[in-house]
Amino acid sequence: MGQKVNPYGFRLGITTDWKSRWFNDRDYQALVIEDWKIRHYLMTQLERAAVSRVEVERTRDRLRVEVFTARPGIVIGRRGAEADRLREGLSKITGNPKVQLNITEIKQPELDAALIAQGIADQVQARVNFRRAMKRAVQTVQKAGAQGVRVQCSGRLGGSEMSRKEFYREGRVPLHTLRADIDYGFREARTTYGRIGVKVWIYKGDILPYKISAEEKISREAAMATGGTAGAGDRPRRVISAGGGRRRPELGEPGEVLEPVAAGTEEGEAGASPALIKEVDPELERLIAEEEEMERRLRGGHEAPHFRKEVD
Repeated sequence: MGQKVNPYGFRLGITTDWKSRWFNDRDYQALVIEDWKIRHYLMTQLERAAVSRVEVERTRDRLRVEVFTARPGIVIGRRGAEADRLREGLSKITGNPKVQLNITEIKQPELDAALIAQGIADQVQARVNFRRAMKRAVQTVQKAGAQGVRVQCSGRLGGSEMSRKEFYREGRVPLHTLRADIDYGFREARTTYGRIGVKVWIYKGDILPYKISAEEKISREAAMATGGTAGAGDRPRRVISAGGGRRRPELGEPGEVLEPVAAGTEEGEAGASPALIKEVDPELERLIAEEEEMERRLRGGHEAPHFRKEVD
């Protein structure tokens, strides 16, 4: 009782897909270590590129690595120079010259838990008050249209001697519902007084994995009639049964399929780096400042006075 389960692993094979898609009986251990090296290399080389996750797919002699990022311009570089450098590094790690590097843009970074956690960690490292950073993140996710969000920070918060946990939650976050589409992200803030762990859960609605929309059904039937087969790209898209409350129309839907950005294109070169927290509400900032001032006064009033012992 009371054991915590990763939301991604809990729903693996039900509503979530594997991040490493391959199978090998003989060299399984070596390939798992190789996957870890690939992810570690990309995450260290692209610290400022807002990378959410890295997916690896293998065939007999080919290796495909897909990087999901909110800043594709940084990953691609000028005329694809950065992408070529990363591809050469991956070839050295794997010993496979046939490495295919795909860069996929995340169109809604406000609804990506890993990017939100990274934004909070960066603010904590920059000595921003952790409560202020957490409340800003909750406000950003709620404005983007999520049905619920929970943000938790743990460690030596504020430089205190004893570590503790603090969290904020808005809306619903049903962790035990398997059909719930919950995005989970974890990042660490490296501060001078230790590491601060940041966890984010974002609830986007329910997934009905067996429900196929009418348009997809028609397209599949047409492909079968012409003699074609529905491959991996023609898989039925996930259907969100419950949309998030307030949503800006230009942001699209939470279950929208992301379009990959090819390296070397003009869009990738000129890709602007969107800020995870685009605007700050002055009214929210005023309320946060009032709450912090109230907490400071209450804590100051209840602290016991310290008396120095006089030595004769």
